[in-house]
Amino acid sequence: MAHEESVKLEGTFLPVTTPFNPVTGDVDYAAFGANLRRWFGSPIRGILIAGSTGESVFLDEGERSKLIEEARAVVPDEALVIAGTGSEATRHTIQLTQQAADAGADAVLVSPPAYFKGAMTQETLISHYGAVADASPVPVLIYQVPLRLSTIEFSTGLVATLSDHPNIIGIKDSRGEIGLLVELVEQSADGFQVLTGNGSVLYPALGIGAVGGIVAVGLMAADQAANISVAFREGRLEEAERLQEQIASVNQSIVAGMGVPGIKAALDLLGFSGGGPRPPLTPVSELRIEEVKGILETADLLECVGV
Repeated sequence: MAHEESVKLEGTFLPVTTPFNPVTGDVDYAAFGANLRRWFGSPIRGILIAGSTGESVFLDEGERSKLIEEARAVVPDEALVIAGTGSEATRHTIQLTQQAADAGADAVLVSPPAYFKGAMTQETLISHYGAVADASPVPVLIYQVPLRLSTIEFSTGLVATLSDHPNIIGIKDSRGEIGLLVELVEQSADGFQVLTGNGSVLYPALGIGAVGGIVAVGLMAADQAANISVAFREGRLEEAERLQEQIASVNQSIVAGMGVPGIKAALDLLGFSGGGPRPPLTPVSELRIEEVKGILETADLLECVGV
């Protein structure tokens, strides 16, 4: 089934971090809003709230909803707000999805239930995602979580089957393998939108038919990541390739190599509110902070903040 009237996802999205008060551990909504205002100084298409980078598994339902509400009050009207709503139970996933829509999310990103991994057959996953999509007031994206985390790997055939559902409009695939993205683009229903979740391959992903990306490296390099999509769309391919080369090592070293604590340390160095992650995650060491600073300097990302 084609998705002619679905939400359009072309461009670069940022899977935003969640800042916490260092004393109370509560979500720092003022810092969250300040970060968003600065990120939207770049031509990003929108944001993902409560994704892996947003420490979704550590957020309670009230925090998720308030983050969406705070974002809706800050982001430009034309920007999209996607919310992560995956949970282990179908019933709970539906509840989170409906809450996200009520709070102002334009679409939801649903990770697979992975705790009972051996029981998650293709038929079970089709039933789960179908029930969520049937009940969702907003369009649903499938989330192929990075395989370094606890997750399920979707077969291309499973995604192709799910792409026939009129309310399942796309996938964020964070595996970073272009060959698999090609399969998804070629075998999914017309209008089904493939986005990469790996900032090292945004430019080549666009070249094979992906519509954009939801990439954490863009939190540290919003201009570069956003303009990869803009330059590609406008036919300035050499510029898009140059920008990709600039940020690829940052993605590999910080996003893939250090995860959320490393990303938050980088944000602090860049003048954002990064802060520490929520326990049991721990901040990076002072030695790691120096390593992060060196990576950002090498990529020419610290010049604009005078570090």
